[in-house]
Amino acid sequence: MIHLKSKSEIELMRKSGVVVARTIRQCYEAIVPGKTTTRHLDDLAARLIAEAGGVPSFLNYRGYAANTCISVNDVVIHGMPNDIPIVEGDIVDIDIGVCLNGWHADSAWTFAVGTVSPEAQRLLNISKEALFQGIAQAKLGNRIGDIASTVQKYAEKHGYGVVKELVGHGIGRKLHEEPTNVPNYGKAGKGEVLREGMTICIEPMINQGTAKIVTMPDKWTIKTADGKLSAHFEHTIAITRDGPDLLTLE
Repeated sequence: MIHLKSKSEIELMRKSGVVVARTIRQCYEAIVPGKTTTRHLDDLAARLIAEAGGVPSFLNYRGYAANTCISVNDVVIHGMPNDIPIVEGDIVDIDIGVCLNGWHADSAWTFAVGTVSPEAQRLLNISKEALFQGIAQAKLGNRIGDIASTVQKYAEKHGYGVVKELVGHGIGRKLHEEPTNVPNYGKAGKGEVLREGMTICIEPMINQGTAKIVTMPDKWTIKTADGKLSAHFEHTIAITRDGPDLLTLE
């Protein structure tokens, strides 16, 4: 059953979202090319979240053993922290969830580290715009399919692959709740009707080449099948009578 949140509950989620957004920004700002590892960023995020009074939503979720998902270059999502330094020219997806006062928020942003190739920058630009194109459809009376089809059409129009096995989701008291499936592909006019008080995560995962993905032996890390770059952008939003309300902003 979908839990429609009250205005006060949405404000509590926004408080979680502020911590998420601030932590993502501070992790990005902490990157020193050639020195900083994703493990260092994971430790930093854990400290920042704790200082804000929250807990990482991802830690121990279905057995996941880290505080964050930090995915570099061809890693689509669920990058496990490691000791490999991030270097100039990488693109880095920092995906963080926070639970504060019993309410979750979740966001991801893919950043350029220093100067990246024009092809990498184009992927970032188009993927970010795909997110906002989808968010623009998150209004009363529309359906989840309107979000999904808009994201898919925009990304594919620019020649990119849209990951289909991984989707957005409802969020609130739980990290994942109904509607459990907010895809980045599909048909307009299909799916759940968007109602006031729904809170969902929209999160396009867009590949530079094929949409196909492969799962690594750790059973978490997911990469592009062709080794090309992938970008991931996500916001937690509330459906309101005034339009989509982004909850994961500072």
